[in-house]
Amino acid sequence: MPEFSVGDWIVLDSSGGFIRLLERFSLFSRKAAGTKVTTQLIASNIDTVFIVSSMNQDFNLNRIERYLAVANEAGVETVVVLTKLDTCKHPDQYVVQVHDMDPFLETVTVNSLDPESVCKLGGWCIEGNTVAFLGSSGVGKSTLINTLLGESAQQTNAIREDDAKGRHTTTSRSIHILPSGGLLLDTPGMRELQLAECEQGIEDTFSEISELAKLCRFKDCQHENEPGCVVRSAIESSGLDERRLTNYLKLMKEQELNTATLAEKRARDREFGRHIHSYKKSKRNKKG
Repeated sequence: MPEFSVGDWIVLDSSGGFIRLLERFSLFSRKAAGTKVTTQLIASNIDTVFIVSSMNQDFNLNRIERYLAVANEAGVETVVVLTKLDTCKHPDQYVVQVHDMDPFLETVTVNSLDPESVCKLGGWCIEGNTVAFLGSSGVGKSTLINTLLGESAQQTNAIREDDAKGRHTTTSRSIHILPSGGLLLDTPGMRELQLAECEQGIEDTFSEISELAKLCRFKDCQHENEPGCVVRSAIESSGLDERRLTNYLKLMKEQELNTATLAEKRARDREFGRHIHSYKKSKRNKKG
């Protein structure tokens, strides 16, 4: 049996037996949390991803960029959904921060408890479209999903008052059919989203840095103190945000390390597989 992901489409025979897995047109994955050296599939066949973040002290641009890198690597449409509109006095300041990061990124502010407010997302929740929710715990994904569905399909929980961080309420991935006929995929809150095999997704997320880096004097420029570094010049002239560069370098180093680690494990697994195959073959020859 192949490795399945939530969102996969499969072909069954008349008795319900598995025939084959249909080819995926998009796939979200990450390096497994903790010290496990393996790739974890998150979701597949997604048309649109809602990156959900709350407009309070838990708002984090670095985290949004991390989710964006995964979404861009998968090649899907991305919408940033900012929640807690009912408790936020100045929502525009959060929208401006997102647009400063990427002026072309679709950004919507909602009150997850208000059906009229949530209707802003209706254009993506249409028949034939599959939308997925990504975001950390406590940002209001489950509340938002319940409002979209018109029923309490997902359990909700209060956030901590001192830092606005959430508790893990949703513990598994699930698919729901929207009243409009679209499909909605919920995922548990992920504070640890380790990137691997995601170089192009990061490059797309930080496209302004990628373009400037092409103009640096040295191809392997680290954008620190090298002469002729166009990226550093852009920061010094206030044309580029230092935070963006710091996060870009951090995510690139992370994905390079994780990708190399996963490649080494695959190589070891292939070698072990060849060893087992050789052993079985020699046993069969001896029997013959």
